[in-house]
Amino acid sequence: MKMSLITDGFRADLQEVVGLGGEAVAEAAQRIGSVIVRSATTRILDLLSEVAADVSAEIPDGEVELRLAGDDVSFAFVAGPEPEADPDSELSARITLRLSEPLKQRIEQSASREGLSVNSWILRQLERRTAPYAGRSRHSRLHGYGTS
Repeated sequence: MKMSLITDGFRADLQEVVGLGGEAVAEAAQRIGSVIVRSATTRILDLLSEVAADVSAEIPDGEVELRLAGDDVSFAFVAGPEPEADPDSELSARITLRLSEPLKQRIEQSASREGLSVNSWILRQLERRTAPYAGRSRHSRLHGYGTS
């Protein structure tokens, strides 16, 4: 998304205000316009950053980053690190789990898509959800740099 499309829209709206009055109104609109455009850009980036943080909080195995490159603003998914299995742990504990048939089928389909056994797929999901990084706050704001 190009930030200039939004800022140009604000400038066009202010030009309509210029048409409502004389020279004094035009001068005031120019001054107000430069402040409004800078402020709007900052507030839009703050809003997009919040959206990225909120979406990241819902994603179990990665996060969404807001990226700025010149006039372009984009979102990018960044996968989190794969949880490392503890090589010293033995897979000897057992849990009996009762599932609905539709949930069992979805688990089997997901495991099949990833080329894993159901047991391995469930173990991987549990590792991801309980890994030390899984509970950390992902509400970091902006990464990178910007120019105005």
